[in-house]
Amino acid sequence: MSPDCRVLILNQRDPRHPAAGGAEVHVAEISRRMAAMGYQLTQAAVGFPGAPDQERLDGLEVVRLGRIRWYYPRAALLCARETRRGRFDVVVEHLNKLPFCAPAHSAVPVLAVDHHLFGRSAFLQAAWPVAAMVVATEALIPWIYRKTPFLAVSQSSKDDLVARGISADRIGLIHNGVRQPETPPPRIAVRPCRVAYFGRLERYKRVDLLLRALATLAPRLPELEIVIIGRGSRRAELERLASELGLAARTRFTGFANDELRDGLLAGSRVCVCPSVKEGWGITVVEANALGVPVVATDVPGLRDAVRHDETGLLVADGPPDALVLRLADATLRLLADEALATRLAAGALAWSRRFDWDTAAGVMAEAVERARHQR
Repeated sequence: MSPDCRVLILNQRDPRHPAAGGAEVHVAEISRRMAAMGYQLTQAAVGFPGAPDQERLDGLEVVRLGRIRWYYPRAALLCARETRRGRFDVVVEHLNKLPFCAPAHSAVPVLAVDHHLFGRSAFLQAAWPVAAMVVATEALIPWIYRKTPFLAVSQSSKDDLVARGISADRIGLIHNGVRQPETPPPRIAVRPCRVAYFGRLERYKRVDLLLRALATLAPRLPELEIVIIGRGSRRAELERLASELGLAARTRFTGFANDELRDGLLAGSRVCVCPSVKEGWGITVVEANALGVPVVATDVPGLRDAVRHDETGLLVADGPPDALVLRLADATLRLLADEALATRLAAGALAWSRRFDWDTAAGVMAEAVERARHQR
C-alpha cells in the first residue's frame, strides 16, 4: 500500500453533520483507520449551521462547501479543479443520495462506494421534483460509471448495480463494521417487555407502521415499552401518531442518543424492529445484534442481507401497509411471548455481529483504493 496516497472523498454529509447516518459512520471509521496507515484524506461535504468551513476530524480533513442548494455543483467543481492541479491521487465517491458523477469530471481514477441507490423509493422520501432528479441521475450510472470500480456494502446493493448494467466483476463487497460492547448484554429473560426502533425517522423507514403494529399488541401486553432511538424529519408526526394510537404513555422518543444511552436502551430491549422499504445494508440492525437483540425486519434489499431469518431475527414479507402491520405485529409478538425462541435468536445475533469489524473494512477499502490508483 502507498502511505502517501491522497484521497478526495465525496459524501454529502460529514461525520459531524446533525443528520449523519450509516454512510457517515462508514466514512468516519474507515477514514480514521486509513489515516493511521498514512493516507491523506479530504472530504468535500455540505455545510450546516455552526460548522466551520474547514475542520479536521480524527485524521479526516473536512472541507464544507456551503448550503445544499449549491453543494453538488461546488463539489463537482472542486473535484475537477483539484484533481487537475495534482492535489489528489484517487477520488472515492459514496453513492447514497444524489450521485456526484465523479468519473465525468475527475482527472484521476474514481472508486465508487455504493451504500444504496434509491430507484423509485426516492418518491417515498423526497418531493417529486427532487425524487425525479435522483431517479434520472441514477439512470446515467451505467454510462458515466462504465469503467469505474465499485465497492458495495451488501450483496443486495451489488445485485442492484448489476441489474442496472454494471459488470459484476467490477464490484467488490465491503461490509460495514460493528463496535462491540465492552460488557456482555443481559439475558433476554431479565429484560423488560421493550420493543426498540433504531435509525433515522424518515418516511421510507416506515416507523408509522411499527407504531400501528404495536398498537394492536398493547391491549395484550400491559407492560409493553416502546423506545424510538434516532432523529429525523418525521419525529413530530410520529409523536402525534403515538398519541392518537394511545401509545404516548409507553413510548419514548430519544432523539439523538450517544453511544452509552443507545447501548443501554437496546441492551434492555427484547426485540428491535426495522420496517424500512429498502436499505443498503442495515448497519443499525447488526449494531442491535451486537447487544444481543434479535430483529424483526421487512424482507427487502439490504435488510435481507443483515438479518438471517430464524437465526438472528425474523424477516416478514413486504406488502400493502395493512398487511405489513399485521405481519410485523405477529413476528414481534412471537419474540415477546416465546422466551426460548428469543434467547436462541439473541445468541445467533451476537455470533453474527462478531463477523463484522471496521479494521477488516478499512483493509478492503485501502486495497481497492490502491487498485484504482494504478488502473488509470
